[in-house]
Amino acid sequence: MANKRNLKKAVKAVCGNIAGECIIARNLIPGIDADKMNKTVIEIADLQYQTIANVSFSFDKGKKAFENAHDYKVARDKYFRKAYTKLTSDFNKGIENIVAQMNEALPAAQKEANVAAAK
Repeated sequence: MANKRNLKKAVKAVCGNIAGECIIARNLIPGIDADKMNKTVIEIADLQYQTIANVSFSFDKGKKAFENAHDYKVARDKYFRKAYTKLTSDFNKGIENIVAQMNEALPAAQKEANVAAAK
């Protein structure tokens, strides 16, 4: 697992890069739906805000709730692993939705050109 600072930096970098791609596409691709791209940029900002707000979570039990320190450490590690997995899963789903919205905003000619270039 990453520490909070590095995790927040990574989220900001990913969201910033995707928002930059949206802005570049909006300005350079003729026939693109600019309103959809503007809404997508706003959703990227919302995803970034929500993800960073959810990065800080804490284990709700103390050492006294367990028989020994080992049981506490095992339970705490399991809790953080599960929380981190959920955070990354939710973030990845959000990114997938944003990429789908970006693709919807493209004109048909650009979609065909992208498919041809991928072959």
